[in-house]
Amino acid sequence: MRDIRFEDMHLFARVADLGSLSAVARERDAPVSQVSRTLARIEQSCGARLVHRSTHGLTLTAEGQTFLDYCRRITGTLDELEGEFAQQSGQPSGWVRVASSSVVAEHLLIPSFESLQQKHPQLRVELLVDDRMADMARDGIDIAIRTGPPLTDTVVARPLGTLARALYATPGYLQAHGVPQQIGDLHRHRLITNSAVAFLNHWPFLIDGASQELVAEGHWRSGSTAITARMALQGLGIARLATVVAEPLVRQGLLAPVLAAFVDLQPSPIHAITLTRRHRLPKIQACIDHWAQWFSPQESRA
Repeated sequence: MRDIRFEDMHLFARVADLGSLSAVARERDAPVSQVSRTLARIEQSCGARLVHRSTHGLTLTAEGQTFLDYCRRITGTLDELEGEFAQQSGQPSGWVRVASSSVVAEHLLIPSFESLQQKHPQLRVELLVDDRMADMARDGIDIAIRTGPPLTDTVVARPLGTLARALYATPGYLQAHGVPQQIGDLHRHRLITNSAVAFLNHWPFLIDGASQELVAEGHWRSGSTAITARMALQGLGIARLATVVAEPLVRQGLLAPVLAAFVDLQPSPIHAITLTRRHRLPKIQACIDHWAQWFSPQESRA
């Protein structure tokens, strides 16, 4: 077993997470045969079969699960060691893999990268953009920037700010189809909804202090919040958009608020979420600290 390298342990953990040699090969931009040979060499070094191979994918044997537990502990210790040296040198360094929605990526994260680079020149960020919730362990995510409360107790969440949403359409659309005066008027309009995140289609209102909700039925829909905004800008209908996206467009005369007196903005908390075993790494803490400082002024301007 002394022939097994740290990189072998990382690879085995990714095989266990992804359940497919081809998925690991794609992630590493390597031939599947190379990943297969490495796995075979690991099994030979252990003197045991670690993985069951079938047409349905890969599953761990009992020995494989034991080996995986040790891999996670050993590689976690190595991460902590790297973190200690980075902390002593005063310069967080290395790649940080960050997952976020398209709205957060485009309007909050990407504009912050230049100042992050100036503050921590040895940091590198890989951004994975998807409106659906990522599996942090499976996808190798260091930080997920998400709205709403954390869904499990296996993560550490730090609040960064809030994200409010309201209704918008283009002035041209409203001129052609009329300006809604009350909630019931929306049933006669073309609505743009989100097919990936169902709760975004529950449009909240406050009428005389009482909460009301309209479940929007989309004439158009998309799984991307960025595309939803683009549809609204094309004059296709009324959409519920993040204010950080829409308000600058309102100031440019490209969008107009709809039913602003009745819409409940319901600001959702934005969290930086990390796996429990990795949240103390200096490179991860450096990014989160930077975004905690960055988000508040952006939110105030929106």
